[in-house]
Amino acid sequence: MTPAYTNAHRYAKSRELFAEAKKLIPGGVNSTARATWSGWEPHPLFIDHGEGAHVVDVDGNRYIDYLLGLGPMLLGHRPPKVTQAVVAAIEKQGTMFALPSAEETKLARKIIAAVPSLEQVRLCNTGTEAVLYAVRLARAFTGRSKVIRFEGMYHGFSDSVYWSKHPPVSGSQDRPHPVPQGPGLPKEIERSLIILNWNDIEGLKETIAREGADIAAVLTEPVMCNTGCILPEAGYLEAMRDLTHRAGIVLIFDEVITGFRLGLSGAQGHYGITPDLSVFAKGIGGGFPVAAMGGRRDIMALVADGKLSMAGTYSANTIAVAAANAAMDELSTPGAYAEIHARSQELRDGLGRILQDARLPAFVVGVGPVLQVWFSKHPIRNYRDAARHADHALFRKWWEGMLDRGILFHPGAYENLFVSFAHTKDDIEVTLGAAREVASTLAS
Repeated sequence: MTPAYTNAHRYAKSRELFAEAKKLIPGGVNSTARATWSGWEPHPLFIDHGEGAHVVDVDGNRYIDYLLGLGPMLLGHRPPKVTQAVVAAIEKQGTMFALPSAEETKLARKIIAAVPSLEQVRLCNTGTEAVLYAVRLARAFTGRSKVIRFEGMYHGFSDSVYWSKHPPVSGSQDRPHPVPQGPGLPKEIERSLIILNWNDIEGLKETIAREGADIAAVLTEPVMCNTGCILPEAGYLEAMRDLTHRAGIVLIFDEVITGFRLGLSGAQGHYGITPDLSVFAKGIGGGFPVAAMGGRRDIMALVADGKLSMAGTYSANTIAVAAANAAMDELSTPGAYAEIHARSQELRDGLGRILQDARLPAFVVGVGPVLQVWFSKHPIRNYRDAARHADHALFRKWWEGMLDRGILFHPGAYENLFVSFAHTKDDIEVTLGAAREVASTLAS
């Protein structure tokens, strides 16, 4: 049965707009994450405007926003300095020229200074593009074809990696099978992928020992952020780095979500791991579409000498570069990350206490300003644990209860709550007040 909003009158205009949109747009939305089958049942909210840590929908409902555009609004909505920089760039320069500008080099210098593993960097438009190029570079550099990736992760929608995101749990616990995200993905790609369980050092070790000579790359999020929030267990990333280094395998960190969110140096700085290539997107542009991919100079040399083409008409356009330059300046403000980490810790700890006091089968997992509430009686250390134990029905009740009280995040348990630099102490207190009411309702 399709879930319905308990207080449907609150979202009447969204319902009407969605009915119109479905006549013209497949599914009524322009991205899967906004679709009904991704949890926005019976229809998604239509947003009118946002500012700082708040958004207002077309029905006039105001929310404290932890969806944050699925992550890009790290500085909040319409951050003044980023907005001003973009407007000034358009008025004084233009929007794009398909020729380089001095501002691109300034941005590259800032990115490389922030992330120690980067010796060179190229700008892209989206995380999907950046991952596509990173995988291609790894294959070209090693002369190998296979890529290890982990069940439950998402690395964009290109054919070569859009597999085993949230598949039916099939195969043995030790050896998941590659599962295409849907029709249209050539079956031949399956031979180039090895799907493993996250947080399983022995499985990774055995696979590299068996097939290492054919493996070009290990592609991973340093924190699993596309099946809720699942942290790397102690020693896991270190073992991954050691195993790939000894086997001549390129280690690619997909920091689309964690990059510039956990700190200026991303998750790799937080955990002290140095990958060979890294991908960034959501945290870098202050809400504008811009991505980056970079790493070791000897690998990036394949791009420098033209052996491997990294193309993109809109790559490093004036708007993207202006936004990212301004965002990087904002993120470099002394003390900024200490404040957002403190706010995030307050939210995580508060939610944890509230759920525990209500005796609900739930726990909160997160690192820095990314977190998720898991409704489960069992700890979750990989996708298969989540598929078997996460209570999606209870999460739906939790989500709608919070939504009705003006707290917005994604209705899917496999997504996350994001905290922005714009969230205040008052926002956190209001959120925890709403959580107490909802937890009490669920407990009764």
